[in-house]
Amino acid sequence: MGAAASLDGRGSNMASRWRRRRMCVLIADNPCPAALRQVSAAGAFLETNARPVLGASVELHHPEAGAILAEVSSVAHDGIGLAFITGERSVAFALAAIAADMSRPAA
Repeated sequence: MGAAASLDGRGSNMASRWRRRRMCVLIADNPCPAALRQVSAAGAFLETNARPVLGASVELHHPEAGAILAEVSSVAHDGIGLAFITGERSVAFALAAIAADMSRPAA
């Protein structure tokens, strides 16, 4: 078993213990609140009531990471998946979002 599993006992998802969902704004047809559940340089999953169509271009605004353009890659009962154009901008966005969540005081 890897080091991550030995640290938290749940496999390699170490981040879930300390990550808290940050409220963001999803700009599709209209601005809509969204909770950032997962984020990486490749994309994100948002808990939101917005349901833009697959393939729609949207913009995600994070209070500390800034804004990033994305494409809707999946639609689920509890939110939507976004795909980012992978590059320096998406890596910087993901790292800033994760760091902001890590530095937030516990609620």
